[in-house]
Amino acid sequence: MSAEYQVHGSVAVITLNNPPVNGLGLETRTAAVAGIRRAQLDAAVTAIVITGAGKAFSGGADIKEFNSPKALAEPTLHTLINVAEGSTKPVVAAIHSVCMGGGLELALGCNYRVAMPGAQIALPEVKLGLLPGAGGTQRLPRLLGLEMALNMVVSGTAIASERLAKTALFDEVFAPEANLLDAAIAFANKVADVRPLPRVRDRKVDYPNHEAFLQFTRNTVKAMAGAFPAPLECVETVAASVTKKFDDGLKFERERFLHLIQTPESKALRHAFFAERIASKVPDVPADTPTREIKKAAIIGAGTMGGGIAMNFVNAGIPVVLLETKQEALDKGIATIRKNYENTMKKGKLTPEKFEQRVALISGTLAYADIADADIVVEAVFEDMGVKEAVFKQLDAVMKSGAILASNTSTLDLDKIAGFTGRPQDVVGTHFFSPANVMKLLEIVRGKHTGKDVLATTLALSKKLRKTGVVSGVCDGFIGNRMIEQYSRQAGFLLEEGCLPEQVDKAVEKFGFAMGPFRMGDLAGNDIGWYIRKRRYVESPEITYSQTADLLCEMNRYGQKTGAGWYDYKAGDRKAYPSQEVNDMIVKHSADIGVERRKISDQEIVERLVYSLVNEGAQILDEGIAMRASDIDMVYLTGYGFPVFRGGPMFYADTVGLSNVLIAMEKYAAARHGDAWKPAPLMVRLAAEGKGFNG
Repeated sequence: MSAEYQVHGSVAVITLNNPPVNGLGLETRTAAVAGIRRAQLDAAVTAIVITGAGKAFSGGADIKEFNSPKALAEPTLHTLINVAEGSTKPVVAAIHSVCMGGGLELALGCNYRVAMPGAQIALPEVKLGLLPGAGGTQRLPRLLGLEMALNMVVSGTAIASERLAKTALFDEVFAPEANLLDAAIAFANKVADVRPLPRVRDRKVDYPNHEAFLQFTRNTVKAMAGAFPAPLECVETVAASVTKKFDDGLKFERERFLHLIQTPESKALRHAFFAERIASKVPDVPADTPTREIKKAAIIGAGTMGGGIAMNFVNAGIPVVLLETKQEALDKGIATIRKNYENTMKKGKLTPEKFEQRVALISGTLAYADIADADIVVEAVFEDMGVKEAVFKQLDAVMKSGAILASNTSTLDLDKIAGFTGRPQDVVGTHFFSPANVMKLLEIVRGKHTGKDVLATTLALSKKLRKTGVVSGVCDGFIGNRMIEQYSRQAGFLLEEGCLPEQVDKAVEKFGFAMGPFRMGDLAGNDIGWYIRKRRYVESPEITYSQTADLLCEMNRYGQKTGAGWYDYKAGDRKAYPSQEVNDMIVKHSADIGVERRKISDQEIVERLVYSLVNEGAQILDEGIAMRASDIDMVYLTGYGFPVFRGGPMFYADTVGLSNVLIAMEKYAAARHGDAWKPAPLMVRLAAEGKGFNG
């Protein structure tokens, strides 16, 4: 958790040691400063090497210290860099594997930098709504030049060290077979007597006609940054490396960093960053829980969802057997997968070799016996309990002992599905989102009897499949679809009261959603919601819905797949065109049910849609269906297009203030369909205590 000090001949070696990526936490900073000062006082030491243990030089700030007093405690990162830069003996940064953020800023404060090939070099702070705050925006341009440094800072993208070998950033990039420590010590001995010591701060940034270049960059970045202020602030701080003296540039950088850290956008991005990391942690499933080996997968159903799920496994190098009931459906499913990969290859995102490898991992069958040896089987058949029952009874009969039986159900009772087998401990929900090979979210449903090893295995598998796994308990719709139902109900009520689909969609898209509820319905298929509502009418007759969606489906307007939904569509064109036929139907329906249509503001639209999500999310938390509010936020950020810069519905409610959310809800509760606005007890309790969902 600190830094180790050793002397090799006349070279002191300080090894940062704070796994997993040598984050520059307080203990590590303290030990590193002590090491440099100790080397300064040792007459036998002529040079200093700073390197990192394990799998990184340094990944930057220690995320465990974010938002804690330790982050600002002395010695700060600024102090550590100043001590390294002020050393009277040369300091060499010996870089390998990962050198990012504050780690790179530390290296920039050293006199020399040497590296192994393949090291990932980046200043990724912009991805957290920030900018490099320890001199990165001022020192990097002095080594890479204005243009390259600006691109790195604004994008946050990592660049391999060998690509930077001919720049002034590195004094030497060693051969792949070199021993980093030995080579760095040899380099340190070579420069031990060189004076004056080179300092990055003493270099100049020379860029002819920089004013025109910077203005062009401002215009470009402003157009691309959207709601995020950090990219443009990055441009301005890097610009200061040209227009200001070094110390003035540092001061300006610090001012802009402190400004950004207080912005709601940065707070939202940092919330999402931590939320994604904590989502995989389940309190009663220890990190060392044994997991089952997943070497082969089977998918039941080769339709759009089954094919997409299969691609996830194939992309991770796991062979897949697709099972269908008819050869025609199987052939069509495999052909669609092949076509998807061909399209990716045509775009240059997949090599012909990778294409052949992936296609070779897919096979098909019509017989359950042929999937018996799979380590995991994912059912992706029609969302009907009778269909699920038939599938799981077959799986129970043929699958090998220890196989994981997973269901892609989006709403149905997983415990009931598990009850169709004699091994409920092996059953888990794996709710992929469409398109399954693209969407990042994997809602992992933990049944009453799901084994801890099965849950741990599925969470580990989600990472291998490059998904964000979020655990949900069992309820109708789990986290995501249970909440979206309330959102959809409000969208329907808005139509009855005075809105048209385009107004609702535009209002919520202006708020930041990737897609409004009606465009989303057309994309997913309006018949899916219709089928679920029909089940609700029988099982939960007390829940009211707008009839507009049912009337739409009775017109056979199921969405993009039929060329007509809430909107009209043209052949080969996914653009949504307002439909006069649908708008007439909506207006007529309002008249038929005796509702006088009124003008509805965008603010009301957004509040009703978003606060309906928040209220149901609070109920889900209270029931223990979700473990934490941040898990709900991850579901909506990665699966439902909630705006990232708002941090998810629960975080957004915290930003607004729960008492303010309740005031708005009370207003809507006094109007039509007010029964939908009964506040969740948890929200009432937290508001009374002046707290938020996220603490």
